[in-house]
Amino acid sequence: MPELPDIVIYLEHLKARVLHEPIQGIRLLNPFLLRSVSPPLQEAVGRKVVALLRVGKRIVFGLEDDLFLVVHLMIAGRLHWRPTGVVKTGRNCVAVFSFPSGTLLLTEAGSKKRASLHLIRGEDELQALDRGGVEVLDCDLSVFRAALLRENHTLKRALTDPRLFSGIGNAYSDEILHRARLSPVALTQRLPEDGVERLFAASRAVLLEWVERLRAETGKAFPEKVTAFRPEMSVHGRFQKPCPFCGTPVQRIAHAENEANYCPRCQTGGKLLADRALSRLLKTDWPRTLEEMENRKAAAKGDTVVLKEEQTGE
Repeated sequence: MPELPDIVIYLEHLKARVLHEPIQGIRLLNPFLLRSVSPPLQEAVGRKVVALLRVGKRIVFGLEDDLFLVVHLMIAGRLHWRPTGVVKTGRNCVAVFSFPSGTLLLTEAGSKKRASLHLIRGEDELQALDRGGVEVLDCDLSVFRAALLRENHTLKRALTDPRLFSGIGNAYSDEILHRARLSPVALTQRLPEDGVERLFAASRAVLLEWVERLRAETGKAFPEKVTAFRPEMSVHGRFQKPCPFCGTPVQRIAHAENEANYCPRCQTGGKLLADRALSRLLKTDWPRTLEEMENRKAAAKGDTVVLKEEQTGE
């Protein structure tokens, strides 16, 4: 899912192309994309774009007459820019927006169509779409702390909760927690003050660094390679690859469609976090520490290994 850094870059490029231009046409190729009925979508046609905003992970086109066209890309939605007269929609295209300077395509890969489009009127309706999360890049430590400690959740869940923090999802929460050297399953209300401070600093640093990295990578071209999996990331999407700081294989825990990637040496003191499905399957065979996992890997290769439990007789 495109997160804060990706949305910021999208907005910068959209501002350079469509700000103060009228929407000449909107063509829906998947009727399920549109999630609002009033005002009718065609009311946006002919209106100029007067502002481009981010609300959480949503991209908002502020239009004349107090209208707002709101796009939520969800997991697989992406935007593409094409010069005027060059439009090949393809089977993943769900909407086409025409402007004098070119055409904006909204695509969504996969069979699960979750991306959404709303046309709403007035600031009040726009605010109703805002989940209320704190903007990490705009707040101070006290505001961050208050949001973090409002409820007692794991750090991973807290960072990705749009009611607490705005624009952070699965990918950048992994990177933030790795930078802060904190376990994804540590509980917010048990975090010591120095942990809160490290998390605040890491959140700002990671988001700002990735905005600058993506800005430099994209240059003047419209961002076409928006992905949550990048080789430069430290842990996200890097299961079993070495941590860039200590070389330990990155581990992961999965639940439903979400997962947390972490370095056990940097973040959990060498402890392996239990994946619900796999640990239930393996039960007592689930390794608890890095040393135990390494011993088992060595044993599987036929090396002579003595586990700590056998050494101590426990």
